Amino acid sequence: MHEPMNDGRPIFVQIAEHIENEILEGSLAELGQVPSTNQFAAFYKINPATAAKGVNVLVNEGILFKKRGIGMFVAEHAREKLIEKRKRTFFKDYVAAMLREAEKLDITKEALIHMIEDGQ
Repeated sequence: MHEPMNDGRPIFVQIAEHIENEILEGSLAELGQVPSTNQFAAFYKINPATAAKGVNVLVNEGILFKKRGIGMFVAEHAREKLIEKRKRTFFKDYVAAMLREAEKLDITKEALIHMIEDGQ
């Protein structure tokens, strides 16, 4: 687990994103067990209900599933689902915004591609 969270976003959102990142990075494998909400709560010094809310976001998205009496686990194909989700978010938050700004600055798509390729 990483350092305590405090980037201004709700803690439960940060917990969900932390779990997503661990799945994307391979730290949490498909069908592997996820730390319990009590473990998250103790580590981050937060209320267990807050940790549970973050976990439940991912359950509702089909990224995690519960084995009654055992704990939470990473669902099959969770990594692929997360990659698709993050690609959509990346496009909306970065690419679409970049295209709008480029249009305002009269930067052509070709010039933008050149900037990206050259890293400038």
